[in-house]
Amino acid sequence: MRRALAGALLLLTAATYGCGGAPGAAPKRSGLPGAPPTLAPTPRGPAFGLTEDNAQLLDPPQAPGRAIAAGLQAARARLTALQPGYVRLLVDWAALQPSAASPPAVEGAVDGCARATGPCTGYRGIAAELAAIADQQRVARASGQTFQVVLVVFGVPAWAARAPGGCETPAAQPFSRPITPAGLAGYRALIRALLALGAREGVALSLWSPWNEPNNPQFLSPQREACSTGSPSLAPGVYAQLAQAMSDELRADGAAHRLLLGELAGYETSSPHDTSVAEFVDRLPQSVLCLSGDWAIHAYASYGAAASAGDPVAALEAALSRRGACGARARVWVTEAGAGAPHPGRQRAVGATDERAGCLALAAQLHRWSADPRVEAILQYSFREDPAFPVGLLSADLSRVRADYRLWLLYARARARGQPPPPAAQLCA
Repeated sequence: MRRALAGALLLLTAATYGCGGAPGAAPKRSGLPGAPPTLAPTPRGPAFGLTEDNAQLLDPPQAPGRAIAAGLQAARARLTALQPGYVRLLVDWAALQPSAASPPAVEGAVDGCARATGPCTGYRGIAAELAAIADQQRVARASGQTFQVVLVVFGVPAWAARAPGGCETPAAQPFSRPITPAGLAGYRALIRALLALGAREGVALSLWSPWNEPNNPQFLSPQREACSTGSPSLAPGVYAQLAQAMSDELRADGAAHRLLLGELAGYETSSPHDTSVAEFVDRLPQSVLCLSGDWAIHAYASYGAAASAGDPVAALEAALSRRGACGARARVWVTEAGAGAPHPGRQRAVGATDERAGCLALAAQLHRWSADPRVEAILQYSFREDPAFPVGLLSADLSRVRADYRLWLLYARARARGQPPPPAAQLCA
């Protein structure tokens, strides 16, 4: 299998990089003189993307004048072969702006490690990431294709956070607390700083998500005033402020931008410390629900004893449809998908059996979502594995290629040809 995968990888890497055959792409022409143009197939099924923030991994192989560390070259070739149409960047506001006296450090040095795991090659933060994406966009435009960035904000700086209160978990920190009026002004300034950086780097910042997992206490706390599910969730109201502020700033910018609302953790039931997808959507103000026709959900593949009979995507669609025309028309983006341990996010079991079981569970989700006309895109979290949430396609040290890599490689090829996903057994061979 390793030799066959390497052959497929070399074949795809030789192709033009970008989302395969986007609608509107220029027709391919036959090599015979006078032959009529041959139209490229229309891609079939949701677009593919991934989360990755290492600037060197995001660079296209053709990038001029930028050296790459030896340990990253093979990994970058593997990312290129997947032909993602979207890359998702997580913007940690708390890390970028620890002091209100200084602007967000969008060019601050980053070590390039995966939470202290090498190989590590430093780069100039979000600025370098956007510079790499700008190069990808130029390559894509030259072939009539697309490569778009999804910016997702999270993390409240201590100076912008409200005081403790409500039903918080023992581990709650300012990082997850609602923001003050001064914090909301800082949040708006962060958006303007990112827009200005995008303009300087020549990158189109088309997709924006106001906050990561606002129904999860790790990112927004407290979820409730009292520790009871009978206490109404506070999360929709706090999120509404952020979404409206981001919408206002993007509208003022004047360029073409789209909001991805929600970015919700896939909780199907509520608890004292979190908010279900349905409760969050039900309590969101109608004016905010209608800010965009695009909603994002996180849905991971579980298996074995941890397998879930539910589907967060179906839960989100049902909740949106109950909210009237704006919700019923909304498209759904699965912005975090992936497989790891039987309970996603926990430490992986060692061995091919568990890895294949996770791949098969992810393949089942992929087939279900590919048949759903409301699902616009599916984004793998992550490309290089995050040791804190190990569901990546490559291990954190980049030495191991997971079984799920083949799944997305074959899906990207089939989609570009206008074909349905291959059978699960073939995806996870």
